[in-house]
Amino acid sequence: MREKVLIYSRFPKAQMVRIGERYELLDASVKPPIETFTAEQLKQIRALITAGSQKIPPAILDTMPSLGAIICYGTGYDGVDLAEIKKRKIVLGNSPAANAAAVADLAMTLTLAVTRRLLTGDDYVRSGNWAASKPSPAMRPPLGMTGRKIGIYGMGEIGRKIAARCAAFETEVAYHSRSKHDVPYAYHPTLQALAEWADILMVAVRAGPDTQHIVNSDILKKLGANGVVINISRGSVIDQRALVAALENNVIAGAGLDVYEKEPHMPDALTVLPNVVLTPHIGGHTVESHVAMQDCVIANLSAFFAGKPLPYSVA
Repeated sequence: MREKVLIYSRFPKAQMVRIGERYELLDASVKPPIETFTAEQLKQIRALITAGSQKIPPAILDTMPSLGAIICYGTGYDGVDLAEIKKRKIVLGNSPAANAAAVADLAMTLTLAVTRRLLTGDDYVRSGNWAASKPSPAMRPPLGMTGRKIGIYGMGEIGRKIAARCAAFETEVAYHSRSKHDVPYAYHPTLQALAEWADILMVAVRAGPDTQHIVNSDILKKLGANGVVINISRGSVIDQRALVAALENNVIAGAGLDVYEKEPHMPDALTVLPNVVLTPHIGGHTVESHVAMQDCVIANLSAFFAGKPLPYSVA
């Protein structure tokens, strides 16, 4: 008999096919499981799969008294209360670095789209204005990438891959993180110092209480009028109201965002600003990344059900 695993996030069915070949999946999506399954069914659940940002309140855990493992599909685990699961002796696993290359690629895509005004240029061609030789102030020459100062906030696996890609564009790279790393880039001891130095701020830090709204109006002011902020981390890291105000008032030049405070919703102000490029949280959304994340999920589940330590353990 296959082990039962609860799905407690909304995943496309295709992402669960390989996992479903090995385990009996009970899909609660984002509903309280007790609304979909009986108390007797939930008593049998020893492991669940979730997205890292999905909140799992104690009341949900109470309905699964046998739960012993929470496995995050992806790198993040900010929705999981570490103190709560430690108290309940629940282990936590994730998929570290599985999507790092894809996320770093999107960070560069957003950077180039913003700095080279890709959407503006696309519209200029499609509208017929280029063919009509209609002048456009938005098509004035932008600053290029060569010699730009790229500040990376967070030097984990994603941050390192972003840095390597930035270096290939002949930029200067520096970073700030909780500690110094053995990397060939200058370290700034504070985020404020990094923002003051940088032309482009790449947000690649893990979300948590200590990073909530840490990129605020003060940090954005330090970036300056030619500054650009790129966020492929979590929406909670940036004070979204402050960002909108900075973009509307030309405090900074632009932003590229793949993540938002309240996904999939965002303020209308962001969607109408011409100096913003928006994507729907697709940083890790490539075929290769999903296969790698599924490999990690399967490896974690296999180890847990075999009574072994998780190979990709967080707590």
